Amino acid sequence: MSRVTARRRTLRISPTGTVDRPDTLAVEEPLEIRTGGQALTVTMRTPGADIDLIHGFLFSEGIIESARDIRTARYCAGTDENGRNTYNVLDVQFSNPRPAAAVKPRNFLTNSACGLCGKTALDEVRTRTRFPLPEHGPLVDTATLASLPTQLRSGQALFDATGGLHGAALFTADGTLLAVREDIGRHNAVDKLIGWALRESRIPAHDLLLMVSGRASFELVQKAVMAGIPLLGAVSAPSSLAVDLAAEAGLTLVGFLRGESMNVYAGAQRVRH
Repeated sequence: MSRVTARRRTLRISPTGTVDRPDTLAVEEPLEIRTGGQALTVTMRTPGADIDLIHGFLFSEGIIESARDIRTARYCAGTDENGRNTYNVLDVQFSNPRPAAAVKPRNFLTNSACGLCGKTALDEVRTRTRFPLPEHGPLVDTATLASLPTQLRSGQALFDATGGLHGAALFTADGTLLAVREDIGRHNAVDKLIGWALRESRIPAHDLLLMVSGRASFELVQKAVMAGIPLLGAVSAPSSLAVDLAAEAGLTLVGFLRGESMNVYAGAQRVRH
């Protein structure tokens, strides 16, 4: 398996002078996802938890409904200039044939939002999700919410080494940490988590909370809604469309979750304060 970190020379400049030294960087490599030998898409990701990643990606895109829909997921023989396997091509065999429209080739490298915008995007997610969010619950204390960023940060070993990776974590409603995933792309980190939950039979995740280390984009809210996750917390700000989708879907969206302060943008009925 490719390493998740790499060393590169750097010139460190500071008030005390300059130093030529190596630095540890997060690895970014393409992962080509194939279905039945045919290319579906390529995503740039940090190697690691690739099986979780493809499960989460295929689920979030509505191509599979459960882990049972995937019969096998195997690395293909992609090699570098030295003839070594790069482990950057995964071929998925489905248990049953998928509709042709569901698995047509996609260009997610250039358009990660699937070409949706505004009301069209909201309607698309509402009609695609199989797990509408419960109207009430779980009820989460603000003290529990305040503890999530620190717990997420404590599980980000690769961020400690590189300073260059997004993190995402799943928690129970009482704040118990279940899983942490990291990736160069925030959407990949969430897909890795959803894939883990899918393989652990935790989808729909009506009793879980999702925490992300950066901002809350429309795409992350979309993935949470698709997985039936009722609450999404973010260290930074949400986008306007993320708030619109959260309100439309009944998701609790909490932004600027730092210390004991936070902004609840939608679904305040789940926050006990």
